[in-house]
Amino acid sequence: MGLFTSINIASTGMTAERLRQDVIADNIANQGTTRTPEGGVFRRSRVILKPKTDTPYFRLPFLPKEWDNGAGKGVTVSEIQKDMSSETRWVYDPTHPDALQAGPKAGYVEMPNVNIVTEMVDLIAASRAYEANAAIVNGSKEMFMKALEIGR
Repeated sequence: MGLFTSINIASTGMTAERLRQDVIADNIANQGTTRTPEGGVFRRSRVILKPKTDTPYFRLPFLPKEWDNGAGKGVTVSEIQKDMSSETRWVYDPTHPDALQAGPKAGYVEMPNVNIVTEMVDLIAASRAYEANAAIVNGSKEMFMKALEIGR
């Protein structure tokens, strides 16, 4: 493990959480969008993370190989995925330009599957995770400063 490994790991988490916050902000901004360039109603997006595996790590010498999964290497965003599993909601608004004109759902408008409460909870969780990673960076920085003071 290198000197700056903890900072590198925490920085990958900070980057991922910042992107997560941006995606959540996009979801909130589009909670009333009934028409997209792709066609159809807006679908909420979510960030899918995966562990980073491309970085070599220092193997702990005192653990058997089958127990040592390696030191953490951080995370990376594998994809930003549209949520197709949750249902869109139907709102009765016959004056809306996208309201259905005929059939059993006449006057209803298909609205995005964005739930503002869920988005705000996710935003708070992403913000707290970002703060936790920032605390790791600051803690590592303080340890480095204390290590430099040892030789005085």
